[in-house]
Amino acid sequence: MINEGIIVAEGTMVAYREECIAALNSVDLYAVESVSNALLQARDQGSRIFVVGNGGSAATASHMATDLMLGSGLVDPPLRVVALTDNQALITATGNDISFDQVFSRQLIHLAERGDILMAVSASGNSPNVLACVDAAKELGLTTIAFTGFDGGRLAALVDLLVHVPTRMGAYGPVEDVHLVVNHMITEQLKGAK
Repeated sequence: MINEGIIVAEGTMVAYREECIAALNSVDLYAVESVSNALLQARDQGSRIFVVGNGGSAATASHMATDLMLGSGLVDPPLRVVALTDNQALITATGNDISFDQVFSRQLIHLAERGDILMAVSASGNSPNVLACVDAAKELGLTTIAFTGFDGGRLAALVDLLVHVPTRMGAYGPVEDVHLVVNHMITEQLKGAK
């Protein structure tokens, strides 16, 4: 009985691993390099980089912001990164008093300046609060970057630079895993930057 459970689990694990490998192999590394170059340009111009995501992608956005500031080996001059996902009081107040769809865009409007960058992370590409933030970024004159999955959703067509992880609809785990791998690719590339 125990052995049957292990066989089933191993089959599930192998299938998940294979799906992640296929998703990772589908990523356009030239697109990833373009994102790295845009981040370095922002660094050289003293611009800020804002990162946003909803749900599991909010955790990814926070992780990315940390890695870009610290995991990149503190490139000199350092990257100036803000995760719009991390101020719980502001997010919940905006969601309660105004609209959950505006929890990120309202922050961006107060903080961003022309020439800054917005990086939006969304597996589905259809989170209303992420889309609203991208719309605000475009109005403010920011460079917009997206990390998407599935078919890219509405977000894929809105941004200047896109890192897309094409997967079956609903494959949140593999998309989120690959987004973090791509984050670490970018971090490693930035470590060697002068």
